[in-house]
Amino acid sequence: MDKSTQTQLEAAAFRRLVSHLQKNTDVQNIELMILADFCRNCLAKWYMAEAIEQGIAMDYEQAREIIYGMPYKEWKDKFQTEATAEQLAAFDCKQQAKL
Repeated sequence: MDKSTQTQLEAAAFRRLVSHLQKNTDVQNIELMILADFCRNCLAKWYMAEAIEQGIAMDYEQAREIIYGMPYKEWKDKFQTEATAEQLAAFDCKQQAKL
């Protein structure tokens, strides 16, 4: 496979992942962090870092709007729930295991 085709496939897979996360708003970021060690905010940070590396001016809020499909505050107000004590404990346990 040539590099251009590989890049096109990777970009399409990324777009599909972002679309999937935008459609599945019931999946909370804390759950993603516990299970996969990344969340929508991580994707936004990676997206922003790559933009900056390519010489494209972008801030974190712009990147989050791309990943969330709307301004983060709007997404948070509509879809984010308070993390449960169990979720916070699981997240803390996962973080401690990294040390």
